[in-house]
Amino acid sequence: MPKDIATDKPIRLWRDFYEMTKPKVVMLMLITAWVGMALAPKQGFPLVAIVVGTLGIAFLAASGAAINHLVDWKIDQRMARTHNRPVAKGRVSMQQGLAFAAALSIVGFVVLYFWVNPLTAWLTLASMVGYAVIYTGYLKRATPQNIVIGGLAGAMPPLLGWTAVTGEVGALPLLLVLIIFAWTPPHFWALAIHRIKDYQNANIPMMPVTHGIAYTKINVWLYSWLLLAVSLLPFATRSLGALYAVCALVLGARYLQWNWWLLHDKKVGAAWSSFRFSITYLLLLFVAMLLDHTLRSFL
Repeated sequence: MPKDIATDKPIRLWRDFYEMTKPKVVMLMLITAWVGMALAPKQGFPLVAIVVGTLGIAFLAASGAAINHLVDWKIDQRMARTHNRPVAKGRVSMQQGLAFAAALSIVGFVVLYFWVNPLTAWLTLASMVGYAVIYTGYLKRATPQNIVIGGLAGAMPPLLGWTAVTGEVGALPLLLVLIIFAWTPPHFWALAIHRIKDYQNANIPMMPVTHGIAYTKINVWLYSWLLLAVSLLPFATRSLGALYAVCALVLGARYLQWNWWLLHDKKVGAAWSSFRFSITYLLLLFVAMLLDHTLRSFL
């Protein structure tokens, strides 16, 4: 084998491992975890809890993503969006993938348990198992409500960030979990509408496949209203202030507008646009929480 090809193989393998961690998804989760850390009551600046907590949460989230690649490799082969994933293409073997995912899980749990606190370690592990085993291994193939039930696992990061610096559960992070929980179904159902042929080919019972696109659009629209109501709970409970409330209303109105266009076929590609905006919505909503908290701390 030529030397340059032999040298490149380990590099390509690590690139495939990196792809298996779904870095963009993990980064969005970490942003919400950081907001949970920032909003939590704390003495001074707990640097160790923040840095090590971030690493532990990231490792376990990345492990869940890697396990998703391993469990779904046959499904991934049938979907245009995922057919080129490392395990589906055979660039990473099951043994290599399992070893990588296990290493991430062990390191993530150990650093959280011994250098942060046991509560955060167990909650993060439970979140990973909920996504990688319960959702990916069972719910995804069992019911069109898969993303509703399984969405709780992906909604946990704000609570994990909070417990990392406080060692206890609080009311505000539970509200943030509820926001992400309400956000998840319309976010994924819009993608499922856009990629309905993929899910049909893979025989995955996503709502557009089992109940039709029109029914799914109605659910996206209704969940958008639920999300708007839930997003105002931190203001209603006086945990966050007026700046956050205004941002939540503006962002919620814009999301409703996209999903109104989706419901009535007012825009070409509205499902894909709704899906993309939903990511921006969540990111900006959590930034608004941070800005509001910072402003209130100076007043």
